[in-house]
Amino acid sequence: MDVDYITVEKEASAEFIERKSRFIGYVKPVSTEEEARDFIALVNSNHREATHNVPAYVLLNNNIQRCSDDGEPSGTAGVPVLEVILKSGVKDVCVVVTRYFGGVLLGTGGLVRAYSHASKLALEAGGIITMAKCAVLQVEAEYSYYERLSKLLAQSGANIEDCVFSDNVKIIFSVREQEVDAISNKLTEMSNGRFVPVKTGEKYAKVQK
Repeated sequence: MDVDYITVEKEASAEFIERKSRFIGYVKPVSTEEEARDFIALVNSNHREATHNVPAYVLLNNNIQRCSDDGEPSGTAGVPVLEVILKSGVKDVCVVVTRYFGGVLLGTGGLVRAYSHASKLALEAGGIITMAKCAVLQVEAEYSYYERLSKLLAQSGANIEDCVFSDNVKIIFSVREQEVDAISNKLTEMSNGRFVPVKTGEKYAKVQK
């Protein structure tokens, strides 16, 4: 699997009131069903008094899709949440919409719209990012070059994963495979051949569109 995909950048939440019912949309990036179930359980635990906690998740691996109405009328909650995820194109994500009933019935259409809206707000709060198969590299240099190196890597679309400070500074970064040669050439040119990045592995990482 070497295709790019989009997901959410971070765990987040957003809420609104619809005819006295409080809807809270929670979102978290996940990569396994276990992670999704753990997140759902956490939201349930934090909102034991809620009328409903409606979950849905989509995983890239095996294209797994799950949802539940959690007691709402069939098709009015879980499916709308799942459909928002699918229409957005986001993968490896779990959304849970919590509802506190406010005493006014929303009807079938009202429920669908409310759960859909809460899901959209949650995804927006989580931030949409592109993930791609990247090479992980490291380059070691004197401290006096740290800011210049960091700036060059950022301008070249690389994502700095970590920095190790000892006698010198070691910068660990990820970049699309097809951009490795270009960045290597820039580093070599900047340092007159002294800074040569070494590939240490591969991973899916956030990239610029």
